[in-house]
Amino acid sequence: MIEILNPAQLDRAKDTGTLVADILHTLKSRSTVGTNLLDIDRWAKTMIAKAGASSCYVDYAPSFGRGPFGHYICTAVNDAVLHGRPHDYTLADGDLLTLDLAVSKRGVSADAAISFIVGDARPAESIAMIEATESALAAGIAAAAPGARIGDISHAIGTVLTRAGYKINTEFGGHGIGSTMHQDPHVANTGRPGRGYTLRPGLLLALEPWVMADTARLALDRDGWTLRSATGCRTAHSEHTIAITEHGAEILTLPTAS
Repeated sequence: MIEILNPAQLDRAKDTGTLVADILHTLKSRSTVGTNLLDIDRWAKTMIAKAGASSCYVDYAPSFGRGPFGHYICTAVNDAVLHGRPHDYTLADGDLLTLDLAVSKRGVSADAAISFIVGDARPAESIAMIEATESALAAGIAAAAPGARIGDISHAIGTVLTRAGYKINTEFGGHGIGSTMHQDPHVANTGRPGRGYTLRPGLLLALEPWVMADTARLALDRDGWTLRSATGCRTAHSEHTIAITEHGAEILTLPTAS
């Protein structure tokens, strides 16, 4: 299903997007050396409930996961890149942490992810990888104009990631979003320009470039959810929910301070 939102739904989507971004901003500030991933999950649960919203994850049970996810946020550390299931792990200095959050409020969902280094360590290769996903995300957003096609977004993202030296996995990527978290169209992180669905005002997309340092192959964790790099290398992931407008793409998942 490809869903086109009306103006009232778009207004609600902006509120939901700001909520997602504000929660991620707060969680990033709290995620320090010694923080347990289960604490991050509990904080997310509390903030979602306080806002009168609901988690898109806790009861989520798609075909690629083993049963309901059972948690309120994805926490992926180092070699974990997608669907990181919170568990009893204490963050250490230099860990590369990705927080991925999707929330629904008043019937509209928003989805975003951030990657960052915990503590004072600044490993250059990890920083470069995070910056590459952020640059690719910016390129994808810039390509998301009304009348453009999904392939234009995919091509823009893939060009940045490839030039940065990363191999691209196309099993998972961006997606449509609206009254539910995962909708059509699929937005691969590489593709051919001029192909695919034509973007229309009112369409919401979650764009999410992600890479692994030296591979494009994934390995499934024993928890049945967490996807890790097949080689054990580090990973990074950046995501925004955007709305296609008459004038271009509007980023919905920016924190209030922005």
